[in-house]
Amino acid sequence: MNSYIITTDTTCDLPDSYVTEKNLDIITLFYSMDDVIYGNDKKINPSEFYNMMRNGKMPTTMACNPEDTEQCFRKHLDAGKDILHIAFSSALSSSYNTAAVVGRELAEEYKDRTIIVIDSKAASMGEGLMVYKAVQNREQGMSITENAQWMEENKLHFCHQFTVDDLNHLHRGGRVSKATAIIGTMINVKPVLHVDDEGRLISLSNVRGRKKSLNTLIDNMEKNCNGYKNDIVFISHGDCLSDAEYVRDQIRERFGIENFMINYVCPTVGAHSGPGTLALFFMGEKR
Repeated sequence: MNSYIITTDTTCDLPDSYVTEKNLDIITLFYSMDDVIYGNDKKINPSEFYNMMRNGKMPTTMACNPEDTEQCFRKHLDAGKDILHIAFSSALSSSYNTAAVVGRELAEEYKDRTIIVIDSKAASMGEGLMVYKAVQNREQGMSITENAQWMEENKLHFCHQFTVDDLNHLHRGGRVSKATAIIGTMINVKPVLHVDDEGRLISLSNVRGRKKSLNTLIDNMEKNCNGYKNDIVFISHGDCLSDAEYVRDQIRERFGIENFMINYVCPTVGAHSGPGTLALFFMGEKR
C-alpha cells in the first residue's frame, strides 16, 4: 500500500544528507553564470555562488527539463513504484506544469501505476517542509492518495516569511521598482515578504535595519502559528548563517521549539533574492 517514492525539485533546499536518508529523488533546475550551465554534475559551492553575486555576477535560471523529469519518473515506474511529486510553485516556475504534463503522459503508458503531481505553491524550504511532512505521513502509513489529499488540504498552512538584504535583486526580478530599490537602499529599508496562497512573492511590510527585519519574521510567526504545533522549523539563508542562527535562537527562546533544519537557499531561488536572504518556514493558521 505504501510502496511509493516521493520526488521533488532542487528548489526544496533540503540538505543532501536528508535526501539520501529518506530516499528522495530530486529533479534538477539548472542555472547559468558567465555562460556556463550548472546543475547535476557541474555545481558551485553555495558560498562561492553568493560571493560571485556579491561581485556583480548575475545568474540566469531555468525551469526543470522535461526529458529529465520523464527519466526520473520512468525510472521509478519501471521499478514498480508509484510517484508522489511535490513541485516548485507554479507562480514562480513552469516546473510544476512540466511535471504535470509528463505525469499525465506516463500515466497512459503505466496504467497500473499512480502518479500524483502537487503544486506546492511554495518555494525554498517551504517546499522542503512540505516534502518533510509528506515523508512523515508515509512513514506513519499513509497511502499515496491519502498523503496527496493531506497535502492539498494543508498546503496553505505552510507559512513562508522572508527578508532580503539587497533590494536590487528584487528589482531585477520585477518585485520592486527601480526607485524603491534605490531609495530603500539609501535609507536602509529591509522588506519583509511572504509567499501567498497562489505561490507568489508578496511584500508585507518595510522596516528599517537588518535586525528589525529578522525580528519581524519571528513576530509574524507568533501571529500566525496559533493552534498549530510546530515540531520543527525550517530556515534557509543566502550565505548568512549567523543570521539564520540568530533567528533559530530567538525562536527557541520564545516558543520552546528545539528542532530546526537550516540550509542554503539554492541558486534558482537565490538568483532572484540575492545574498543575505533569510527565510523562515513553519505551520500556521494562514500564509
